[in-house]
Amino acid sequence: MTPGASPAPVEARGTLLVVSGPGGVGKGTVVRRLARRRPDLAVSVSATTRPPRLGEVDGVDYHFLTDAQFTRLVAEDGFLEWAEFNGARYGTPWSSIRAPLAAGRPVVLEIDIQGARQVRATYPEAVLVFLAPPSPAALEVRLRNRGDSAEAIERRLDIARWELAQAGDFDHVVVNDDLEQAVAAIDRILARSA
Repeated sequence: MTPGASPAPVEARGTLLVVSGPGGVGKGTVVRRLARRRPDLAVSVSATTRPPRLGEVDGVDYHFLTDAQFTRLVAEDGFLEWAEFNGARYGTPWSSIRAPLAAGRPVVLEIDIQGARQVRATYPEAVLVFLAPPSPAALEVRLRNRGDSAEAIERRLDIARWELAQAGDFDHVVVNDDLEQAVAAIDRILARSA
């Protein structure tokens, strides 16, 4: 992975769409389905220091970095945004968004709440979508079905309570109760923002 040369704003002609929300709400599934529906959409691949989950592929799901590699990229201003979440660091490399935005393509970021706030500060014109569960109980069921340890699930639930309270800071809230309806709603938001 090659970081961007500087944190200077991109000459953006495309729309920067941020999809955020609590862990387990289905952000990845929604973004993948949206990308299938919109071939013009560039999906940013985030970097992380957490270990890969079963089936995840480096460079496709995430750029899996060591702590030292991540720290070096932070020092080189290689990220649009980055944050620590649940004991690991996550960030959006500048290199993953510069060229598609400059070419007029829409770019979607699937990131956490802290990252969304950093993007808002850097790109006030970014469109922020909060993906919400149908209920806190439904989110808990989804988190428990991910196969994480009981301790990790409890940490995620504590974090999710705070995250759910942040929905009002976003431009749009989409409830992921029905996958196809949630994807269609975000597609309409993107179409109106172009």
